[in-house]
Amino acid sequence: MKKFDVYKNIRKKAVIFGLPISLFALMMVAILASLLIIIFSFSFGIIIGVLVLNAVLYIVLTRITINPQLFQMAKAFPKIISNKRNSGFDYEQD
Repeated sequence: MKKFDVYKNIRKKAVIFGLPISLFALMMVAILASLLIIIFSFSFGIIIGVLVLNAVLYIVLTRITINPQLFQMAKAFPKIISNKRNSGFDYEQD
C-alpha cells in the first residue's frame, strides 16, 4: 500500500523550478526570445551565448528568490512613527 506525505507548506508561495510565478514568467519570456534568436541566427557562437545567458539569468533569479534583500532600496521602517496629522508646516529652524 502506498504512503503519501502531507503537504505542509500550503501557506507558502507557489513556486515552479524554485522560482515564484512572476519570476518564472520572466524566465519563460527570456527563453521564448532566445528560441527566436536561435531560430533566426546561423552562428554557433550566438547559440552558445544565448544558452549561457539563459543559464546565468536562471541562477540570478534563484539567488534573488533566496535572498530578496539584495535589491531592497527603501528602509523597512520610517525614522519617525507618529499618530499626529501632518499639517505641512515645518516649525523647526533651519
